[in-house]
Amino acid sequence: MTQEPAAPQPIPAERREITVRRAPKLVPFLVLGGILGIIAAAIVAVVGPGSDEFDRSTVFGFFAVLLAIPGVGLGAVAALAFDLAGRRHSTTAVVEAVPDSEEP
Repeated sequence: MTQEPAAPQPIPAERREITVRRAPKLVPFLVLGGILGIIAAAIVAVVGPGSDEFDRSTVFGFFAVLLAIPGVGLGAVAALAFDLAGRRHSTTAVVEAVPDSEEP
């Protein structure tokens, strides 16, 4: 009399409730804000009145530093605003764990 192995008992699936939402990536917003600040610096350097003391590349460098930093800050504020809007439009879902199958 040989004993047959017991049939595997089904494991009850674990159910959890999760929140699903879209969130923006922060780095692209920061980079875009910095680039817009540098573009504004180029416009100021080209359009602004010339100076005998400073050439246009010096003026551009000064304003690039001066305007890129607030541009990065504005990019961060825009990313946070989009993140807040994404939290308001979040939905909840019920997920169920699927056990791994040992059979090939």
